[in-house]
Amino acid sequence: MARYTGPKTKKSRAFGEQIYGYDKYFEKKKYSPGQHGPSKRRKQKSDYAIQLMEKQKAKYTYGVLERQFRKLFEKASRKDGVTGEILLQLLESRLDNVVYRLGIGNSRRAARQLVNHGHIAVNGVVTDIASCTLRPGDVVSVRGKSQGMQVILDTLASNRAQAQKYTWLQWNGEKMEGTFSNAPAREDIPENINEQLIVELYSK
Repeated sequence: MARYTGPKTKKSRAFGEQIYGYDKYFEKKKYSPGQHGPSKRRKQKSDYAIQLMEKQKAKYTYGVLERQFRKLFEKASRKDGVTGEILLQLLESRLDNVVYRLGIGNSRRAARQLVNHGHIAVNGVVTDIASCTLRPGDVVSVRGKSQGMQVILDTLASNRAQAQKYTWLQWNGEKMEGTFSNAPAREDIPENINEQLIVELYSK
C-alpha cells in the first residue's frame, strides 16, 4: 500500500478536525465528506469503529503506514511504562516529525521529502530514512550544501518560533541545527489523539 497523497482537506473532514494543520477549506466545510452534504441522520458508531477511527487519525497525522504503525505499537508494548504514551513518543521521535517540529519543513509531508532527498543530517551524517528513530542527544541539521536553498530559508523564516514551542527540542538558527534532548511527556504532545483507544483496538 502506498503512502496517502490524496486531498488533505477531505481526510480532515472525515476525522472532524484539522489533522494536517490550519486549512481554510476545512473551515468552510466542517462536516464529513459526501455527495449529499451534511446529513442529519448519523448512525451511532460502535466501540470498534471509534477505536479504528482513532488509529487511522494517528496514522494519517504522522504519515505512517499500517505495517509501520503496527511495528511501532509492538515496540511500545514491549517497553516498560504506559503503552499508549510510549507509542506517541516513538511517533514524535521519527526523523521526519522532528524536522517538522523544528520548523525546517512546513508539514510532515514536506519534512519527509527533505529527508528523502538528502537535505538532512543526523549527528553530521546525511540520513535519507524518514522513519529513523532519534535518541536523546541526537543533533538534526540542514546539510551544508542545502543551507542556501531558498525553500528552506523561507520555511525557517516563517517558522522562526516553531521549535521554541517544544521543550524537548533546542534549535540553533545560526548553525541550522536542532537537538532532540528527550522524548516528550504526553502532556507536551499537542496532537489531539486518544492513544488509549488505539491500545484497546490492538488488545482485542
